Amino acid sequence: MSEQTPQFDPKSMARFMFGASHNGFLGMGYHAHGEDWMELELPWREDLVGDSEQHVLASGPIISLLDMASGMAIWTRMQAFTPVATLDLRVDYLRPAKERCAVIGRSECYRLTRSAAFVRGIAHDGDAEDPVANMAGVFMTIGGASQRGE
Repeated sequence: MSEQTPQFDPKSMARFMFGASHNGFLGMGYHAHGEDWMELELPWREDLVGDSEQHVLASGPIISLLDMASGMAIWTRMQAFTPVATLDLRVDYLRPAKERCAVIGRSECYRLTRSAAFVRGIAHDGDAEDPVANMAGVFMTIGGASQRGE
């Protein structure tokens, strides 16, 4: 009888990843996922505000949100938790988030190779058609870990 590797569960992994970590300190939480994408939520908090006059989330936590959503999108597509490292992450801010609103980070892993994963995504505050930011990134899959790559 052959042993099957358990299916990767992004929702369970999110609870583990956000325990006692930087992402947990920021308050990130699972929002939704699909075969090759992941959505995480960053709730609005006073201590994460970048401009006390506007009461909007600072850019740093939003970048962390998109970076974590990207890693989790890669693991979701690979169906495995394997080491990945951010090589390049570009975030283009289009507008400030709405005051006192949570931000959703959605990332899609659209291409895997033997040693790299390519992602794209957005951050939005409730309307994905009106994003706060666009994101594109490249991650290294350490040790040629890709299971569905080339």
